[in-house]
Amino acid sequence: MKKYKQEFGKRGEALAEEYLKRKGFQILKKNYRYGHKEIDLIAKDGNTIVFVEVKAGRSKSFGAPHERVTLKKQKNLIEAANDFIQKEKTTDCDFRFDVLAISYQKGREDIDHIVNAFMVT
Repeated sequence: MKKYKQEFGKRGEALAEEYLKRKGFQILKKNYRYGHKEIDLIAKDGNTIVFVEVKAGRSKSFGAPHERVTLKKQKNLIEAANDFIQKEKTTDCDFRFDVLAISYQKGREDIDHIVNAFMVT
């Protein structure tokens, strides 16, 4: 079951990457790790560095995919993003957190791109 979930997640991340490329984003990093924390995709949209969380789901019984980006997950993403910003010394641009929610329904893939999904407080 764990391997299936990993493959399902990788498929979602690949779809998200292609989606962002079609929208003109430049992919900077995939699966950026900071300890046990991970950012699925880091991309550049104009002068903005975008930290992207990809959530994919087949069933809404656990809520829509984007609803699974919990407060704890947001905090982990912020910590990993801070590490990336410090290591890459990226200070001359804006930053934001997006969520790409992918729903698999009736043989279709629906992508919901939530720009500025949450803010650093």
